[in-house]
Amino acid sequence: MPATQKALLLPKKFGDLVVTEIPVPKPGPGEVLVKVLATSLNPVDWKIQKLGFFIEEFPAILGTDVAGEVEEVGEGVTEFKKGDRVFTQGQFVNERASFQQYAIALATTLARIPKNISVEEASTFPVALNVVYVGLYNKHPHGIGLPPPITETARGIYGGIPIVILGGASSVGQNAIQLAKVSGFSPIITTASAKNADYLKSLGATAVLDRNLSAPELAKEILKINNAPLKIVFDSISSATTEQIGLDLLAPEGQLIVVLPPEVKAEPGKTIIHALGILRLPPNIELLENFYHDHISSFIEKGWLKPNAIEVLEGGLAAIPEGLEKMQSSSFSKLKLVVHPQETP
Repeated sequence: MPATQKALLLPKKFGDLVVTEIPVPKPGPGEVLVKVLATSLNPVDWKIQKLGFFIEEFPAILGTDVAGEVEEVGEGVTEFKKGDRVFTQGQFVNERASFQQYAIALATTLARIPKNISVEEASTFPVALNVVYVGLYNKHPHGIGLPPPITETARGIYGGIPIVILGGASSVGQNAIQLAKVSGFSPIITTASAKNADYLKSLGATAVLDRNLSAPELAKEILKINNAPLKIVFDSISSATTEQIGLDLLAPEGQLIVVLPPEVKAEPGKTIIHALGILRLPPNIELLENFYHDHISSFIEKGWLKPNAIEVLEGGLAAIPEGLEKMQSSSFSKLKLVVHPQETP
């Protein structure tokens, strides 16, 4: 194993991302050193760089979708060995971030990559999946408190109960559709472009409505599909516009799940839940560690969770700045941008 590695550093707030050489960290007790073979890009990455979100200590390494293989295990780690394919959500802590060639992870947060998906596909899951899992299954006020579908008795129990997922073709939206299906919601109604309708139906959506419809138009279309009171809307986009649409669609006592700080105020009798899909956030630790350690691999193996489509950027870590610019300036749906850190020149 090399003593140093390539990493993409943000030297200061609002600075330019630069590839540099840093030491490879050593795993401590209960930790694993992961050789990062693939990492995907997320909107939060460019928002940290351009808008100054979250991080106050610099230089900083960004990236939170870690997928690769075990390079070394720390003291007390017995369930993983060198060469095991694993993935996890990284953290906004330099040695645990993903825009580098080696990253530290807690063994309790690692999931094995099943044989039916690639390392690149595994890297599409953590950030986008975690926020959905927290929003649906964590207890109030962190989620809406549904029973996690990790037991037979908690799966398929919401037949006849509708759910609306705004932004179904986004990475978050695709995971929301799939988990809603595992929980048994029916109908599962989502919004997207017509070109993505067949794909989203293959993931479990019952109906795909035009994403440009207004709230009254959506409500009219939803009534044609199902006239039960709508109590849950998952807003995968979470702009002021989509949040207001979500609130307008909800019946009294309904709950709107958003994935960014809310831009609208809850209306009387309706609740807004801001889901924070951070694995090591104290309210999430028990829920997400259990999911990663014991269940997520089997969900993927059984086909209950399918990865996003991917576009691989050539050039390793050096390709990330251009990829983030692309994400910022383009409307992305259906796919995630992925890089191979080990290919960094």
